[in-house]
Amino acid sequence: MQPNELKQAIRQLLAERDAILLAHNYQRDEIQEIADITGDSLGLSMTAARTEKRVIVFCGVHFMAESAAILAPDKTVLLPREDAGCPMADMVTAEGLCELKAQHPGAAVVTYVNSSAAVKAESDICCTSANAVKVAQSLPQDELILVPDRNLGDWIARHVPEKRCISWPGYCPTHERLTVAELEQAKAEHPDALTMVHPECPPAVVALADAVLSTGGMLDFAQRRPERRFIVATEMGLLYRLRNENPDKEFILPSGKLVCPNMKLTALEDVYRSLETLSPRITVPADIAERARHALDRMLAVPRD
Repeated sequence: MQPNELKQAIRQLLAERDAILLAHNYQRDEIQEIADITGDSLGLSMTAARTEKRVIVFCGVHFMAESAAILAPDKTVLLPREDAGCPMADMVTAEGLCELKAQHPGAAVVTYVNSSAAVKAESDICCTSANAVKVAQSLPQDELILVPDRNLGDWIARHVPEKRCISWPGYCPTHERLTVAELEQAKAEHPDALTMVHPECPPAVVALADAVLSTGGMLDFAQRRPERRFIVATEMGLLYRLRNENPDKEFILPSGKLVCPNMKLTALEDVYRSLETLSPRITVPADIAERARHALDRMLAVPRD
């Protein structure tokens, strides 16, 4: 089928299967174009929990579909590309986290949602890149174990200097590739642009930001600000929504290396095949799901601004 025919066929199958199509902000443009809802990983999982549809097609990576399965246990959750993983999430295991917890028995474990269900199950509370600091500030413990992103851990630690922070040494390979020199060059070439940086970037890059934001925060910031030009230091997929929602503004990627190969695995053909076969289905063992949900629920209970 041609792309337009494939898109129509997908929409027809979504109706027939009583399904909703969710796409992460980093997915290919054509996937975001046909999605019912686009957003960040946790926001999409919360949508999955609220939807009345029986089937959830999650265009993202494995830990995201797991989160949807945890929050929507009565739904069928499909991940069109089962091999779409997250290298950062794979950098920590439940066993490794348990060993670190044993070394710091009084510490609270704050786990980024970009992690496996098994790791979430060994955590006290989860966080997102948007609420990480607020989550850390909400905890009574003086010692925090921050998993798995060392860069997000550094960002948290800067904002809770009264606490001892122990960061797991994981990182996002895509955000880690952005260098200070590349961002400085982009800023020099576009001196009138505001620089938005994701906290998964290295601390030296984050230090050059006008605003340090999650993907959802970047979308809000770009709409709210009167400036017409923005440097966007995150995965290139976000440019699709930024440009669609702000057609009168310019968005500049500071490096051609800001591409997540896992986020780009899912193609239209994969979505069609997944709906046709109702597979691959993502499930989480009940005992792990229950403990992981507790960590997610604790996060959701933290008051927002």
